[in-house]
Parts: sequence; C-alpha cells; structure tokens
Amino acid sequence: QDLLSGATDTTSTTVEWAMAEMMKHPEIMRRAQEELEEVVGKNNVVEEFHLPKLSYLGAILKEVLRLHPLVPFLIPRRPSQSCVVGGYMIPKGAQVLVNVWALHRDPKAWENPLEFQPERFLNTTNKYEFNGNNFSYLPFGCGKRMCVGVPMAERMLIYVLASLLHSFQWRLAEGEKLDLSEKYSIILKKETPLIAIPMPRLSIPELCS
Repeated sequence: QDLLSGATDTTSTTVEWAMAEMMKHPEIMRRAQEELEEVVGKNNVVEEFHLPKLSYLGAILKEVLRLHPLVPFLIPRRPSQSCVVGGYMIPKGAQVLVNVWALHRDPKAWENPLEFQPERFLNTTNKYEFNGNNFSYLPFGCGKRMCVGVPMAERMLIYVLASLLHSFQWRLAEGEKLDLSEKYSIILKKETPLIAIPMPRLSIPELCS
C-alpha cells in the first residue's frame, strides 16, 4: 500500500506542477509541443520509443523537480556515529533532514534560481541526473536511501506529460487564476489545485481518446 500510494501521489503531483509551470510560461509549452510534433508527428500518439528523443521535455521535467522537489526534506537520516559536518557536531542517532528545496534554489549553485528555465539543463557541462551524484540537484535523494522508484518515475512522468501536451491544448477554466503557491507537508503540493481545460490538437481527433 505504501509503495502504490507513494508512486501515484508523487507522480500526479509532479504532473500538476509541470502543467502549472508550462501554463504560466506558454512559450515553454509551445516549444515542447513543437518538439513532440517533430518527434512523434500529429498523426500519431506518443509511444515509449519516442521518449529518449524528447530532450526539451526531459529538461522541463528536471526543472520542475528542481523548483518543486516532491519531498522537500527527503527521507530523515540518523548517523551511526557522531560526526562533524560543516563545522557542526551531529550526535550519533540524531535525526538529520536535508533541505533539498533550499539546495535547489541556492544562488551559489544556480543562476536565476527562482526562475523556471528548462534550458539550464540543455547543453551544460554539469551532470544533473537523478542518480544523486551532484549534491546541488537531489530531487530523489542520494545514496542507498534514495528513492527506489526513480526508473519508473523517470519514464512515467515524461510519458504522461508528453501524452497530455501532444494530444491537447490547455487553458485555465473560466474565472480561474494560476496560483503557484506551495503547500508544505511530506509531499510538496500546490496550495490551490490546478484546474485546466483540454482541447484536442491532433489532426485525427480519434487519437485524443
């Protein structure tokens, strides 16, 4: 039950953040849809073999997880022995929380850290992957206690996003305003749920079903 609920809740929350950010930045959504038209074509639906070719959409996903890490304090740690980290004594058995939300917005590590810029993950010499090897970017944690669902999340998230963007145009519901306020808990969610209206965009309407 924990595995199923953890996987579905985190996936849907990330998709909601991604759609909200792209609706706030329509030029980014438009560029992602242009990439989908080039890779998939308007006469086809997204399939798994298309995903490795969607480099810009992959950059969007990485940027979403940078600005809105799902678990902002990761999984708590407890050192097996007392140690000194950054000049601070960490007693044996103390609960340690890693503020990855702050790490991802650190101006020492990121240029314009509060801006949504997927391009920062394109053509860069820095390796920002989901494997936890770069301590400036830890959306899934690192080490032996990092998220075990990374391979599934990496594939499912981009597949769902690609399908939503390729099949539909999106607009806000009448009278709705886009709100990107965050609600802090174990999972970082939107304070106000996103309500978006889909409109078919493929040349063959039946493909949208």
